[in-house]
Amino acid sequence: MSPKFMMLILLAMILALQFQELKSCVEEERVGLLQFKEFVESEGYDADHLFPSWSGDPLSDCCSWERVTCNSSTGRVIQLSLNNTRKYRRCSYDSNWYVNLALFQPFVHLTTLDLSFNAIGGWIENQGTYLRLKKLETLDLSQNNLNKSSLKQLSALTSLQSLNLSGNNMGGVIFDNWEGEFQRPRETIPVQELSVFESLEYLDLSSNALQGSSSTAQNSRNLSKLKELKYLYLSWNAMNKDSMKFLGSLPSLVYLDLSLNHLEGPLSSVELENLKNLKVLNLYRNYLNGTLPIQELMGFSSLEILDLSYNNLEGSIPPNIGNLSSLKAFSVARNLLAASLPSGLCQLKRLQELDLSQNYFEGILPPCLSNLTFIGLLDVSDNNFSGTLSASLIHSLTSSWYLDFSYNHFEGSFSLSSFKTHSKLEVLQFASNNGKLQIDTENPPGWFPSFQLKVLALSNCSLNNHTNSIPNFLRHQFHLQIVDLSHNKFRASFPGWLLVNNADLEILKLRNNFLFGEFQLPPFAMTNAVMVDVSGNQIHGLPENIGKILPHMEYLDLSGNAFGQDLLPSIGDMKNLQVLDLSYNNFSGEIPKELTVGCNDLRVLMLSGNKLHGQIFPMLYNLTQLRVLQLRNNYFSGNLSNVKAKGRVLGNLALLDIGYNFMTGNIGSWIGNVTYLDILVMRNNYLEGQFQCEGISRSVYYLDLSHNLLSAPLPSCPRLQHLYLQGNKYSGSISEAFLNTSQLLVLNLRDNNLSGSIPGIIGLLTSLKVLLLSQNLLSGLIPEELCELKQISMMDLSLNSFSGSIPPCFQGIRFGKIEPRYLDLDISHEKVSNEWDYTTYFRNGTLKKDYVLHSTAEQSVTNVEVDFLTKHRSNTYKGGILNFMSGLDLSCNKLSGRIPYEVGNLAWIHALNLSYNQLTGPIPKSFSNLTQIESLDLSHYVDVAYNNLSGRIPDMKAQFGTFDRSSYEGNQFLCGQPLNQNCSIVSPHPLIKFVDQSKEKWYGIDPVLFSVTFSTTYVIFFLTSIIILYLNPYWRRRWFNFFENRIYYPAYDFISSIVHKACAKLCW
Repeated sequence: MSPKFMMLILLAMILALQFQELKSCVEEERVGLLQFKEFVESEGYDADHLFPSWSGDPLSDCCSWERVTCNSSTGRVIQLSLNNTRKYRRCSYDSNWYVNLALFQPFVHLTTLDLSFNAIGGWIENQGTYLRLKKLETLDLSQNNLNKSSLKQLSALTSLQSLNLSGNNMGGVIFDNWEGEFQRPRETIPVQELSVFESLEYLDLSSNALQGSSSTAQNSRNLSKLKELKYLYLSWNAMNKDSMKFLGSLPSLVYLDLSLNHLEGPLSSVELENLKNLKVLNLYRNYLNGTLPIQELMGFSSLEILDLSYNNLEGSIPPNIGNLSSLKAFSVARNLLAASLPSGLCQLKRLQELDLSQNYFEGILPPCLSNLTFIGLLDVSDNNFSGTLSASLIHSLTSSWYLDFSYNHFEGSFSLSSFKTHSKLEVLQFASNNGKLQIDTENPPGWFPSFQLKVLALSNCSLNNHTNSIPNFLRHQFHLQIVDLSHNKFRASFPGWLLVNNADLEILKLRNNFLFGEFQLPPFAMTNAVMVDVSGNQIHGLPENIGKILPHMEYLDLSGNAFGQDLLPSIGDMKNLQVLDLSYNNFSGEIPKELTVGCNDLRVLMLSGNKLHGQIFPMLYNLTQLRVLQLRNNYFSGNLSNVKAKGRVLGNLALLDIGYNFMTGNIGSWIGNVTYLDILVMRNNYLEGQFQCEGISRSVYYLDLSHNLLSAPLPSCPRLQHLYLQGNKYSGSISEAFLNTSQLLVLNLRDNNLSGSIPGIIGLLTSLKVLLLSQNLLSGLIPEELCELKQISMMDLSLNSFSGSIPPCFQGIRFGKIEPRYLDLDISHEKVSNEWDYTTYFRNGTLKKDYVLHSTAEQSVTNVEVDFLTKHRSNTYKGGILNFMSGLDLSCNKLSGRIPYEVGNLAWIHALNLSYNQLTGPIPKSFSNLTQIESLDLSHYVDVAYNNLSGRIPDMKAQFGTFDRSSYEGNQFLCGQPLNQNCSIVSPHPLIKFVDQSKEKWYGIDPVLFSVTFSTTYVIFFLTSIIILYLNPYWRRRWFNFFENRIYYPAYDFISSIVHKACAKLCW
C-alpha cells in the first residue's frame, strides 16, 4: 500500500470525525436554549415569533437556530444574540424585565453574550445566583435599566474583555424623555463594582446619567486595577472636568470619549497631565471655554484624534499646533475661534480629517494646505474666509471624500472640472451666502467625472451664469443621496432624469430657480426619498400617483409654482408626511378626504394663495398632530360658530391662519380649546359679533382680526404682543380696560368708528413700538402720556379730529433711535416654526461627520405687516424692514399753533407728516437735524402741506433738497424754493384769517366737481361689474352667495358706512 493512499485514508477519517462532531449541538445546551425560550414565553412574550426555529424536536440541530453561533470544531455554543427579545409581546409593556441568570449556566464555552435592548431591570434572586461563564469575553447589556447593584451578580466573569453598559441607569435616575434629558444624577462611576473585571479592555458607560467619581485614594486604587482597560466611553453623562484627572489612574488608557457631558471652563495641565498616553480624546459638545489647550497637549506624542467641537473655545489656533505631529483627525467645529489660520496646520503631514466649520476664521485659506496630501475630510464651512480658492489646493485634495467650502466670502470664478480626477469624492458642498462665487460646470466642454457623489450642495453659486443650464456632469452620477441646487437661476425643464438615475435619492432641493415644464417623476417608487423642495419655480403638472412614487415622503414643498389642477387624493398615500406646502399655486377644488385621513402625522399644512373652496371644518379634525395651518387667500367658507375643538382635535395647533377667505359667523368658544395656539389670523373674512380674549388660549401672543364685521366693545387682551383690529365696526371710546396689556408691541385700530379721547393710561404701554389709530373719530388734545412710549418707532394719528398743539415732548420718543436687535418686530424666528431636521451619517471617516439638513418653510409664520403713509401713498412694511422704518403721521387733524422746535430733534425719524392741519408760523430751523429723512432709501419724507405756515422755506440743501413742492403747497404765506414764491413780496407778518369751524370746514370742496366725478366713477364701476359677472359664472355665483349672506344686515348701515368713509377720505 503506497504512502499516498495511506494519507488519503487518514484524511477521510479526519473529515468523517469532523462531520460526526458537527452533526448536532450538545444536548445540554440545546435543552438550555429551550428553557430560555420557555422563560420568555412565561413572561408573556410571543416566543414562537421571536425564536421560530427553536424546536423541541430531538433531531433539530441548535447550531442552526437563529441567534445561536457554535464552534465549528466542537459544536459548543460560543455566541448568543438574545437582544430585543421584547419586540413581540402579547400583553402591554409596562415594567422592567428580570432575567434568571441560571439559564445561562449550561453554556460553559460561551464567549459572546448580547442581551441589549431588553429593558432588563435586574436579575431574579436565586440562592447564590452569579453568572459563572469563565470563558465569556464580550457582554453587551446596553439599552436596559440596570443599576450599579446589578453588577454584583456579574463579578465572577473574570475573563471579560468587553463590557457594554451604555443606555442603562448606573447614575440612579431614569431619562425624562426621548431627548436624553435627565434629572440631577445621584451616582458616580461604579468603580468598586467594576474593579473586579481586571481583564477588561473595552468599557462603555455612555448614557447612564453618571457624574464624576470623587478622586479619593481608594477610588483611584480601585480604578487602577483595570490595568488592561484601553477604550473608555463616557458620553452622554454629567461628568465634570475633575473626572479627567481621576481617569488618569487608568495606566493603559488610549481612547477616552467624554463627549456630551458637563465639562466646563478652560482645560489646563491639571486635567490632562495623566492622560498623555491617549491616542483619541473626544470632548465634543461640552461647555469648555478659554483658548485651545494646544500647549497643554504638547506631551501627547501619540495623539491621533482630537475632537473639541461644539464648545465655547475662543481665540485662534496657536502656531505650535504643528508639534502635534501624530494627529490624523482634528475638529474644532462650532466654537468661537477667529483670526486667520496658522501655517502650523500645514505641518500636520499625517492629517486625514480637518473640521474648522462654524467659527469666525477669516483671511484666505493658506496655500500650504496643499501639502496635506492625505486629507480625506476638509470642512471650512460657515466662516469668514475670503479671496479665491487656490487651484493648487483643489488639485492636491485627490484623497478627499468630504469637502465643504460653504457659507464663506469666497469670490471669483471656479470650474468644477478641477475635481474630475478626485475619484474618492463623495460629499461636495459649495453653498454660498454672498452670491460672489461663480461656479462653472461646463468648462471644458464634455469633461467626465471620475467620482460618484453622495451629496452635492451648490446653492446660490451662480452656476453656469452664461447659460443658466443644469450641470451636465450630473447625468453621470448614479449614487446621489442629497442634492441642493437652489437659488441658481436655472432656466431649464424640470430634471426628471436626475431622479431616474439616482433611485436612492433622499433629499432634492431646487428651490428658487426658473425651472419649467412638468413635474416628472420616475415610473418606480423612490422609497428612500424623504424631502423634495422645488418651490419658487414655474413647474406644473403634478403626477396623479405622486403618493405611490414618493411613499415615504416627510417634507414636500411645491409652493410658488404653476400647478393648476385639483388637489390629488394620492397625497394621502404619503403616510409619513410631516410638512406639506402647496401655497401660491393655482390648485382648485376641495381638500381631498384622503389627505386628511392618510397623512395623520402631518405637522405643517400650507395651502395659502390658491383657489381652493369648501368647508375646512370638520374635515381637518383627523389631523391631530397639526401644528401649523395656513389657508389664507382661498375661497374657503363656513360658519365658525359651528366649529368644535375638543381633546386632540386641533389641540396642538400653534399657528392658525385662515385670513382672506369667506368665513362667517361668530368666533365661537371652540378657539379656547386650541391649547397651544400662539398665532391666530382671521383677517379679511366676514366674521361678526363680539370677540373677547378670555376665550382664547393664554399662549396666544399674535391676534389679527382686521377687516371683518366685529363690533363693540373692544376686547381686553392682557397677554397679547400683537393686536390688529383694523377695518371693523368698533365704535365708542377706547376703555382703560382695553389698554391694560403691558406686553403689547403693536396696536392697530385703524379704520373703525372709535370716538372720544385717548385715555392717559396709554402711557403705561412702555413696550409699544407701533401705534396706529388713524381713520377714526377720535378728538381732543393729543395726550402728553404718549410721550411715555419711549420705544415707539411708528405712530399714526392721522384722519381724526385731534385739536390743540403738537406736544413738544415728542422729542423724547426714540422713533428709530434703537438698534434693530432691540426693536425686533419680525416674528418669523419666534415661537412657531415648522422646522424639520434630517441627518445622514457618513461613517467612513475617523470623526463622526454627519450632514444635517435643517429646513423651515419660509411661509410658515405670518409676517408682521404695518401700513404707513409715505410720499402720499400707503406702503406696507413687513418682516425685517420694520426694524428700520420709523415715522410720525399727524396729518388730517385740527392741530393748531406753531410746529414745536423740539420736533426737529427727532434726528432718527424717517417719515414725518404734518399736512392738512391748521399749523402756523415758520418751519423750524431745527428741521435741518432730520438727517435720516434722506440718508436711507425707505421712502423717507417730510410733509407740511395745507397748513397756515409762513416764512421762508429752508434752503434746498441736504435732506431739504429731496422734497418737491407737494411737501409745502397749500401754505399761502410760505415762500422760497421749490414753491417759486418770491419772499421779497410776501408780507413778513401776514394776517392769518382763521375759518369759523362751527360753520364750515377750514377748506372747501367744489360740490359740482365732486358730483360729476363721483357719478362718472360710479357708472363705470357698475358697468364693469355687470360685464365681469356676465362673462364669469364662477364669480357671478360667488357674488349672489355674498348678497344672500348679507341680506340679514341692515342695508342702510352697510351703504352709509362706505359712503361715510369715502367722504372722510375725500374731505381730509
